[in-house]
Amino acid sequence: MTSEQLGALLPPWTGIPFVGILLSIALLPIVAPKHWEDHYPKVALFWAALFAIPFLVVFRGTAAHEILHIYLVDYVPFIILLWGLFTVSGGILLRGRLQGTPLMNTVFLAVGTALASWMGTTGAAMLMIRPLLRANAARKRKKHIFIFLIFLVANVGGALTPLGDPPLFLGFLHGVPFSWTFAILPHMLLVAACLLVLHYLIDSYHYRRETREVVSQEKEEVLRLEGGHNVLFLGGILGAVLLSGMWKAGSVSVVGIEMETVGLIRDLIIVAMGILSLRTTRKHVRRDNNFTWHPIIEVAYLFAGIFMTIVPVLAILRAGESGAMAFLMNAVTKPAHYFWAAGGLSSFLDNAPTYLTFFNLALGRLHMPEACVNDVLCAVVSDPSGGQFALYLKAISAGAVFFGANTYIGNAPNFMVKSIAESHRVKMPSFFGYMAWSGAILIPVFALVALVFFR
Repeated sequence: MTSEQLGALLPPWTGIPFVGILLSIALLPIVAPKHWEDHYPKVALFWAALFAIPFLVVFRGTAAHEILHIYLVDYVPFIILLWGLFTVSGGILLRGRLQGTPLMNTVFLAVGTALASWMGTTGAAMLMIRPLLRANAARKRKKHIFIFLIFLVANVGGALTPLGDPPLFLGFLHGVPFSWTFAILPHMLLVAACLLVLHYLIDSYHYRRETREVVSQEKEEVLRLEGGHNVLFLGGILGAVLLSGMWKAGSVSVVGIEMETVGLIRDLIIVAMGILSLRTTRKHVRRDNNFTWHPIIEVAYLFAGIFMTIVPVLAILRAGESGAMAFLMNAVTKPAHYFWAAGGLSSFLDNAPTYLTFFNLALGRLHMPEACVNDVLCAVVSDPSGGQFALYLKAISAGAVFFGANTYIGNAPNFMVKSIAESHRVKMPSFFGYMAWSGAILIPVFALVALVFFR
């Protein structure tokens, strides 16, 4: 039984454990913070088991295959990449401190946004967060800075290359040319410009409210870089990711799951880069960076539960018009529909398979085989549907990348930024509190993007 056939059989209520884990992440840190801090791995395990056990009983071999597939093909590489970037970036220390003024903070966010497409949203976010934390250490009103870091660096900035964000890398693997994603540069610039201006205005307002004592503590110090050799390891990780999309090395079977050989090589390179970073970076650099393993451990536990409970939701989506979400698939016919639908689902689901679902939906609607994607987007062949497919793909790409900023679970670095900021005693908003920020700021900006580019 294929994943699409399975999705056609699954009823909507099989998504209840997924909703349950999301609500747990949203509510338990508010209503029972001590219980959550001590037992969040057990909560994730509970919701995962609530789905997995009956799923295995009913569908047996098919269920086991789906579970092994999502963990071996998706979850393990996902965690290895996050661990590698987190480990290496944690060995880069910008000694000294800049003054956390609105202008300096906004410039830092702009630089991080520009870097994200080339070093990945996770790498850029992990690189930028610690200097921003030190620059604003004396300030009392600063959570908005890290909310905008999630908006810009951990999401929007990754829109220009397959290295930036997982859905674009997935598109690259399915025939989208590496440089084609520069087609959404105008979309990214519009969103980034709006958010940077808003950040400057909000930060200026809060900065003016700081006491003179706090502001006077924010003296600039001479900056110097320690652990700079980790930049080479960071380059090794990004090179490994790029290699996995360009080198076709066949596949191997691991417990019945077909896995790309180059993917395994990529993961080994990333692990090697992380280990080299740990072995060659002086201990005081990580200590002075306030480096701990807690953020990556928290992400690993919670996303282990999320990846399990997301299995039926993704299967239903892959079933398309045969599944329980046929009403959504039938309603998606225009570029704006692709933008909002791909984006809305990417706010809560893994944006990579969501991207691929709508990518395949667009191909099917235009009766265009995947083998033609590269030629059509490069305008090598004359195809009347080529222009329409490119417009659909712009909408899907922008939606999948931008909307990941809407929730803490929309993109992996979001949760890591929250966790690291909180470990530095920055009081970040709750799950729904963060959504209030994203709803008030991002949704109007996304509506402007839809109006300008996807009418």
